[in-house]
Amino acid sequence: MSVVKTSLSEADLKTVGDALQGALVDLVDLALVAKQVHWNVVGPRFRSVHLQLDEVVVTARQHSDVVAERASAVGVNPDGRAASVAAGTAIGTVPSGWIKDVEAVKILVDALGAVIARMRERIEVTDEPDPVTQDILIGLTADLEKHAWMFQAESA
Repeated sequence: MSVVKTSLSEADLKTVGDALQGALVDLVDLALVAKQVHWNVVGPRFRSVHLQLDEVVVTARQHSDVVAERASAVGVNPDGRAASVAAGTAIGTVPSGWIKDVEAVKILVDALGAVIARMRERIEVTDEPDPVTQDILIGLTADLEKHAWMFQAESA
């Protein structure tokens, strides 16, 4: 049951809701992964990678709030609980312990790649049912792709 009324049909609401929930899960996990790596990165490029990781965290947290609020606005209950994030994430597991700067960059390139691929799928499926949600997903994907480019440049 939703207390928020929407002009979206039930089918469109399901499509949009799934896209928003998936985006929320990926963004919450991306923020957690980036912060975990941030705390454990070591190596000659420590400082630059450390700071770059915090930029990803800020981006993911800001966009996760926008995505969750969009879900609420269309009558979908956003779920960012730890169990929901763990069950639905596309990001691989981060190793425990210290992480060499080179490995940290690889982890972020892989994580961003996984999230971006799923965001692009969500952009495609929200085109017809809800261009407003699609626009949100396009904007956040552009920001994630910028981070992916910068991390890829670190590994060149």
